[in-house]
Amino acid sequence: MTPRILLVEDDPTTHEFMRLALEALPATVLGARSQAEALAVAQTFDLCLVDANLPDGRGEELLGRLRARQPQLPALAHTADHSPALHAALCASGFAAVVVKPVTAAALGQAVRSVLAPDTPLPQAAVRVCSDDLPVWDDARALVALGGNPAHLQSLRGLFLQELDGQAAAINAALAAGDWAGAHQQLHRLRASSGLVGAARLQAAAQTLDTSLPDLSGQAEFHAAWQRTRS
Repeated sequence: MTPRILLVEDDPTTHEFMRLALEALPATVLGARSQAEALAVAQTFDLCLVDANLPDGRGEELLGRLRARQPQLPALAHTADHSPALHAALCASGFAAVVVKPVTAAALGQAVRSVLAPDTPLPQAAVRVCSDDLPVWDDARALVALGGNPAHLQSLRGLFLQELDGQAAAINAALAAGDWAGAHQQLHRLRASSGLVGAARLQAAAQTLDTSLPDLSGQAEFHAAWQRTRS
């Protein structure tokens, strides 16, 4: 069934670009330019995409009001602001991920699919996934990546966990030394391996830290995800 998506974006050019990209998925898209327009729509949706800054309020506020009507409504935030603090606030308010504009049609589509379909790979560039909403281990995504072979998944996870503490130590050492190139290299490796074995929360936290460097605001989230994954 074609998903129904509420798109809330006040800039006309960006709104039209996102509408066309979403309709190509395919999806049925209903657009709004403000909180008031979005709240005037008396319909239910499979997903909403909400601008973090609207002419008449904040995206977090709008999401709360939409979920008062439809409590389980999945949601993505989108913003041109790269601030890790803003992204963390949007995640804390209940968004599944934050799409950073400008974004390609492919990245937007992947972000939408990752919310609507549990076996879709997590988005990478231009999308900050809110790791607290993710499982520590995502078997469905991992089995898709490994051709549906549970024995292979179990074996690779064992190898992954053997290497994990060493990888985390190398990342933390690079961060402490201000070696951003080294940190990027180690985080890139971890993002790839964690995605392969379905370590969803750790993959998202590593992505957040990697894309925010040299800002270290994502380090605590990364440490928490590492601890949960290894426990």
